[in-house]
Amino acid sequence: MTRASANILLLLAGLIWGTAFVAQSTAMDNLGPLQFVGLRFLLAALVILPFALRERRIHNTKKLTKAHIPSLLVVSVAFTLGTVLQQYGLLVTSVTNAGFLTATYVVLTPILVTLLFKGRPHFLIWPASLLTLFGIYLLGGGLTSLNSGDLLMLVCAIFWALQVIFVGRLAHGSGRPITVAVIQFAFVGTVSVVLSLFFETYSVQALQNAWFELFFTGVLSGGIAFTFQAFGQQWTTPSDAAIMLSSEALFAALAAALILGERIVGIGIVGCALIFSAILLVEVGPHYIKSKRMAQAE
Repeated sequence: MTRASANILLLLAGLIWGTAFVAQSTAMDNLGPLQFVGLRFLLAALVILPFALRERRIHNTKKLTKAHIPSLLVVSVAFTLGTVLQQYGLLVTSVTNAGFLTATYVVLTPILVTLLFKGRPHFLIWPASLLTLFGIYLLGGGLTSLNSGDLLMLVCAIFWALQVIFVGRLAHGSGRPITVAVIQFAFVGTVSVVLSLFFETYSVQALQNAWFELFFTGVLSGGIAFTFQAFGQQWTTPSDAAIMLSSEALFAALAAALILGERIVGIGIVGCALIFSAILLVEVGPHYIKSKRMAQAE
């Protein structure tokens, strides 16, 4: 696969994930948040299960053992909390806000690595953090204007960051990233469906009405886009991958405008731009500086 082809796959993944925010929002016209999350991720687990079985055959010397269980549990719980909070947040906030506020996990991740593992984040994380905070302020029209859905998105971003940190360590140590993803999907799906039986009511008509949203988020977002990411990142640079995948927030805003008719005021657009700039600064900046230094050394 060429680098250009890989970048197209990653851009398509960003497009699918961004558009999925709209499906997540409209699905709740018929399904409860727990119902939708549960069914969506059980479907996603089934879609990528064949890839996990193929991974097992190819990497039969690398196995998940009992030693991996604590990390798997942390990853699965963080993923579940992040996903469920995001879905409840979409009951209140806009798809545009959800896309950009969720994406702040990119900036939060290196900060949490520093706090949890005493790591040394790149110096760019600090200006990126300030950009993010100011962007959130503008996006919400001031801190007092942030609604409960926006706050849930920010809490959700913390759990996404924790999930990224621990899944990276787990997948690297086990050599089974797709298997780890199946376990996460099955965990959040099972937990959410079980809880939904106590708090929400199922009906055949509601499931029929929400079939497209379940298909889109389960098969396309959970299965196909994940596969695009897994393959695409093997054939391109980290900087290219970061830019392509970061497009998720922009596609969420574009899809919300085209499909739902959402609009944000000018100051909110500036806030979105600042958050997106912070994401690129964190993901692309270190790679650019490193390549620049290597070129000067030669």
